Amino acid sequence: MENKIEIQNVSLKYGKKQSLENISTVLEPGKMYGLIGRNGAGKTSLLSLIASYKTPTSGTITYDGEELFEHPRYRKRVHFGYDRVYKDEVIEKASKYYKAVNKHRPYFDKTYAEELIKKFNIDLNQSLSKYSSGMVSAFHVMLGLANRTPVTIFDEVYLGLDAPSREMFYEELLKEHERSDRTFILSTHLVSEMEHLFDHVLLIDRGKLIVDEDYETFTSRGMKVIGDHEAVDAFTADKKVLHVETLGGTKAATIYGELSEKEWAAAQSKDLELDPISLQQLFTYLTKEEA
Repeated sequence: MENKIEIQNVSLKYGKKQSLENISTVLEPGKMYGLIGRNGAGKTSLLSLIASYKTPTSGTITYDGEELFEHPRYRKRVHFGYDRVYKDEVIEKASKYYKAVNKHRPYFDKTYAEELIKKFNIDLNQSLSKYSSGMVSAFHVMLGLANRTPVTIFDEVYLGLDAPSREMFYEELLKEHERSDRTFILSTHLVSEMEHLFDHVLLIDRGKLIVDEDYETFTSRGMKVIGDHEAVDAFTADKKVLHVETLGGTKAATIYGELSEKEWAAAQSKDLELDPISLQQLFTYLTKEEA
């Protein structure tokens, strides 16, 4: 399969600190990956390795079977957009930065870029150091979308956008997803707002990849069981309980794991209500428990 990235047993250390530990996964073309985790979990470290900004302490990252780090051809197939601050830098007009990207990036689509510049109302005649945080985000969102690389990473670069601009960004992402085989990796804290975009979930907690699953498969494992206190306790006795809420004689227990048809029937016979939970809730409960 072309444009496939394989990450095998990758670890990363900064001195004595273990940032990533034994990460293995495969990133396939045409998928939208949601990379989620708490602050300091190792998300940016992993993305920096994929983008060849760093080299792993151990393990390998290959692109179509060849070592990716500083590969003369393949590294240009990966775009890494990340949150940057230009306030303290002496930088010329944004137009100069834009022209350099247009000139040196083989996948850059100038026509699409000009559409996005109008849509996000980006002023290229200003210096990036004079941009507001929202305008910096818009500028890098534009570059990432228009630089139509096979693998495109957005590491929370869109956080400075206001709500209407974020919605425009999501719409453009979905359009690109539909009309191409680009691999998108979205690292975010805005899980509830962005989960509708994800095909696949990568959940990192304290440097370890604890979830690597199709979105529907993963989220289907989270369920809230609501009903009589004793009935809920009996039903969840042999299950992984992530969270519990009580109100009078009613109890709600959030569980994690697949339910058989027999268990669904048993829940109905006990008048228990089974409600799905969001990715945001599942992420919060799983990482809170692991911590």
